[in-house]
Amino acid sequence: MTTLEIEPGDLTAGEIIDALDDGQRIVVRLEMLGGVHEVTLRHDGDTYYCDTPTTLHKHDDPDAMRTCIEEMGYGRKE
Repeated sequence: MTTLEIEPGDLTAGEIIDALDDGQRIVVRLEMLGGVHEVTLRHDGDTYYCDTPTTLHKHDDPDAMRTCIEEMGYGRKE
């Protein structure tokens, strides 16, 4: 599994999903609460994961993951 580091909005939600489906792990660097935090997005073949500094979110399908990516601002809308 390779890791791709991005800034919020560098990729569309669809491009992020495609990269995850291809086996890449994506690290999004966010500025919040006075510091830089990393969110790791990954897919194990069955479940999509958003590993934030405080929570691990799980999504069972690409549409739920796409919604999360867009709502959290990790990727831009298409």
